[in-house]
Formats: sequence, C-alpha cells, structure tokens
Amino acid sequence: QVRLVESGGGLVQPGGSLRLSCSAYGFTLSGYSVTWYRQAPGEEREFLATVSGSGDRTNYADSVKERFTISRDNAKTTVYLQMNSVKPEDTGIYWCKAAQVGRPVYWGQGTEVTVSS
Repeated sequence: QVRLVESGGGLVQPGGSLRLSCSAYGFTLSGYSVTWYRQAPGEEREFLATVSGSGDRTNYADSVKERFTISRDNAKTTVYLQMNSVKPEDTGIYWCKAAQVGRPVYWGQGTEVTVSS
C-alpha cells in the first residue's frame, strides 16, 4: 500500500527538542520534494519547511527558521524535521507532503506535537 507516515510527535517541554519523521511506504521519496506543515488549534494549516527532491535546497517559514531543520536520508526513504528550542506556539498537528511533477501527491495522516511544561 502506497502511503506516507509521520511519526515522532509527542509531549515536549518548552526549550526542548523533538525529531519528526516522514516515511514512505510502497514507494521511495527519491525525486520527491517533501514539505512539512503544521496546524495549530484554531488556526489554519501553515507551511513550515521544504526540501527539494535532490536534497540540495531547503526553505523555511520565518517562524521556524534557525530552530527547525529539514533533512532527508541518503536512501531518500525518510525525511526528518528536527525541532529545537520548541515553544508553546509550536503545538499542533504536523503533516508531511510528498510531491513530484507528473506523480500523485501524497499526504500523511499527521502527528501531534504538544509543547507544554
């Protein structure tokens, strides 16, 4: 079954770190750009970070720049979102999306992150 699965969410204290994973099943992420999004309670879904299919280009939202890092493994089956110095406003549901020209777009089911002391 072709699917995208996020994992790694949970409860973390302010100032702490968390690493989210976005894993492909039934296909490889090679050539796919992968983007992380977040939806905070009562808010619309927002863009956080993206990595190109080749892995050589990244882009970040201002709200997470310098704190979050997106990366992909050499086998290109998993993309990570390293979250450092997290804040309560980082609380929300985190999704990843994989896209490539001419191919279907895949979304994961989301993973929940709660930043609280």
